[in-house]
Amino acid sequence: MSETIQMSATKRDRAGKGSARAARRSGLIPAVIYGGKTAPETININDNSFRKLMSQPGIMSHVIALDVEGKTTNVLPRDIQFHPVTDAPLHVDFLRITASSTVMVMVPVVFTNEDASPGLKGGGVLNIVRHEIEMSCSATSIPESLTVDLTGTEIGDSVHISAVSLPENTQPTITDRDFTIATIAAPTVEVEVEETVEEETAGESEEEE
Repeated sequence: MSETIQMSATKRDRAGKGSARAARRSGLIPAVIYGGKTAPETININDNSFRKLMSQPGIMSHVIALDVEGKTTNVLPRDIQFHPVTDAPLHVDFLRITASSTVMVMVPVVFTNEDASPGLKGGGVLNIVRHEIEMSCSATSIPESLTVDLTGTEIGDSVHISAVSLPENTQPTITDRDFTIATIAAPTVEVEVEETVEEETAGESEEEE
C-alpha cells in the first residue's frame, strides 16, 4: 500500500488573493482542506517541502498526514494549480479522508518478468496501452502500483485487467468490460528493412531507364 507521508502546515486566518500572495512571498503555498462533512480549512504549506513531495511519483495517490499546528488530518492531494509560465505550485486542494472513505486514484502499472516472455525474447515489443489505471479503493488501502506478470506471453497476446491480481478493497472504475492494459506486438524492424530494399530497387530501375 502507499506510504503515508508526514507534512506540517500552518493555519491561514484570511482567505483571498491578498493573503495568498503574502504567503507565497514568505515561501509558502496557500492550500485548503475540504470534505469529510467539515467546514473547509485554509492553510499554508512549505513550498520547498511540497516541491520535494511533487518530485516523487504518484503524488496524487499518497495519503498525507498533515499536521496543522498540532492537529493531524489525513488528506489526499486532489488538485494542484501551477503558474502558467514558471510551473511553480500556486495552490493545493487537499481532501480529508478517514478509514471509511472510498476514493478514486490513478495507480501506476508495473510490468515484471519480461525475460520470461517468449514473445519479447523473440523480438516482440511491449505495447503499453495504460500506464495508469483509475481505481476505486479504501483511502487506507491505496495500492502503490499494480503488477502485470508477463511470464509466458507470446507475440499477439493481450494482457487484460482480469489477469491482474488486485489488492483487497480495490477495483477499477471501469467495470463494464475487461479492458486491455498491454499487448505483445510483432517486431517492426524486418518490415522497415524490406521497405528500404524495395525503395533502393525502385531507384536503380529508374536510373537504368
